[in-house]
Amino acid sequence: MIDIEVLRRVSDTLVARKKADPDSSYVSSLYAKGTDTICKKVAEEAAETIMAAKDKDMLHLVWEVTDLWFHSMVLLAHHGLSVEDVLAEFRRREGVSGIDEKKSRTAQQAGS
Repeated sequence: MIDIEVLRRVSDTLVARKKADPDSSYVSSLYAKGTDTICKKVAEEAAETIMAAKDKDMLHLVWEVTDLWFHSMVLLAHHGLSVEDVLAEFRRREGVSGIDEKKSRTAQQAGS
């Protein structure tokens, strides 16, 4: 089971890093470089996750998923969102068929 409190603490730290000096904080330097840089980092970590899975290297896979989650959380924080927003969406989707959930999002997008 995921220790949700760890994700919340990381999320809080990411928000705090928005005020840090980009020269003293990796996360702050990502924020300073903007959305494109953060998105590129998420894409890089996603690709590395896929490669680790294809290589069947389970420890490396865990490392890369951790990096992917971390950089995804940076992207969320950059846009004023947090792990709580993602958890709320997981709660909304719980018990809903993936097919039905996808249809509901498609219908919402069409109505927008």
